Amino acid sequence: MTDIFNSFFRGFEPPVTGITGSPLDRADHLRRDPEQVQQMQASATARWLVLDSLKPVVTDDDRLFWATADDLPEAAPMVFLGLDSDGAPRFAASASAIPLLARHGGRVIDARSAAMLMPPGQAAILAQARSLLDWHARHGHCAVCGAATAPTKAGYCRQCPACGAEHFPRTDPVVIMLAIKGDHALVGRQPGFPPRMFSALAGFVEPGESLEEAVAREIFEEAGIRTGRVRYLASQPWPFPSSLMIACLAEALGHEIALDTEELEEARWVSKDEVRAALAGEGAWLAPPPMAIAHTLLASWAKG
Repeated sequence: MTDIFNSFFRGFEPPVTGITGSPLDRADHLRRDPEQVQQMQASATARWLVLDSLKPVVTDDDRLFWATADDLPEAAPMVFLGLDSDGAPRFAASASAIPLLARHGGRVIDARSAAMLMPPGQAAILAQARSLLDWHARHGHCAVCGAATAPTKAGYCRQCPACGAEHFPRTDPVVIMLAIKGDHALVGRQPGFPPRMFSALAGFVEPGESLEEAVAREIFEEAGIRTGRVRYLASQPWPFPSSLMIACLAEALGHEIALDTEELEEARWVSKDEVRAALAGEGAWLAPPPMAIAHTLLASWAKG
């Protein structure tokens, strides 16, 4: 078994994707103890990442700003993020940034823009905070009986006092993939993309469907291309609002494109040289930014 395992992964170096590599220890064992959570909140080393309408407060050099308890209103919704490398507790809170900016400076910035400016590890913390706070804002009532729910487990659960149901934050799996035919890959363009930008095809995994089946279905639905073997490459959290992007390569069995014009306005086969030029910003079309896993997917294929 060990020989098979080693053979399978020989020569495979998983790429580093954006919005990953959080330095925090999520400390699941502490979430279950309300007294521990209260003690962490009262600690002199505790800090909060403040999001105003899901937009983070950042420093003037585009780093996450960590506020103290004195900077927050008492009723601010908050979640536990984890422990920093020195054991200091880190939380996120939803609150107005106006008092914070008046005291300390900094600025409020769109979360997607912030993630593009900061190191991946900081972007990963932001992704965790944004997804959790957004989930709480959207799920204030029980999906079973409709009663108001209350947060528990330091923000990783909401419990219904009326029927006892527990609700947990969800992550929606999304496959994002390149269909490969010889030395060419299939890229597409959605109507809402920035001018000249093309990317890998993508779509949500549907109920009762494997990742491989989702890859094959999405490529066929959007571009009319049948595929065979599928290889997983990497994954990335995408907190807009709460998805997990799962990057794959798929073996194309044909090359005639039949476009779904409701999903894509154009699709084309591109060579590795064209992809390298696009990644360098020198091609006839533009690739997604480095933060996006589509960029990682294109770069990994083009260098192979």
